[in-house]
Amino acid sequence: MTGSSGTPVSAAAATEAISDPWRVLADTVYAAYQTGGMVKGGEFVAKIIDAAEAVQHHPDIELRYGSVHLALTTHSANALTEADVALANTISAIAADLDLESLPAPPARFELGIDALDIPKIKPFWKAVLGYRDEPEETSVDLADPAGILPGVWFQQMDEPRPQRNRIHVDLWVPHDVVEDRIVAAVDAGGSLVTDEFAPEWWVLADPEGNEVCLCTWRNRD
Repeated sequence: MTGSSGTPVSAAAATEAISDPWRVLADTVYAAYQTGGMVKGGEFVAKIIDAAEAVQHHPDIELRYGSVHLALTTHSANALTEADVALANTISAIAADLDLESLPAPPARFELGIDALDIPKIKPFWKAVLGYRDEPEETSVDLADPAGILPGVWFQQMDEPRPQRNRIHVDLWVPHDVVEDRIVAAVDAGGSLVTDEFAPEWWVLADPEGNEVCLCTWRNRD
């Protein structure tokens, strides 16, 4: 995305200021709308592009057969800004004018966390095998897909070996207003809550064989 960076805003402030169905996940706001087909989707995308060009601030757009998926963040600031909030609300108004409804499921974002004793030693391997690029320290991940499609990867420092516990886990960013229901559903499905020590930033859950996932929200990160 290009354009003016605007004034940085907190995740809490962005959540208060943006219209449904936009949700804050990490340093980005996401939304998705049902279009019913490519023609309606193309019309929607064209109107978004016109609005984005008018303010010189641009979203990432994914046009699918029956839906349009959108992401907004200010890369030059490595943060959410007022420009993101303003454009998100403009896009919501465009969707309303076209009588588009949001997708029933809220947006989510995958990241892969790798625990390591020697991060500089293993990072080049993951960069090479995935074909990823290094990301600035200010971002939420250490390695990213150059195409912006596949999940980001970040590394967590270990102090000592941990042979009896998986060292690769999934981070799933979900909207703050769905995370508790998601935890209940996961436990009801046979999982377990490993720890809520870090809530409401994240909860660690595991499947019946101990494979872990962290459910993450923006809360308490500002």
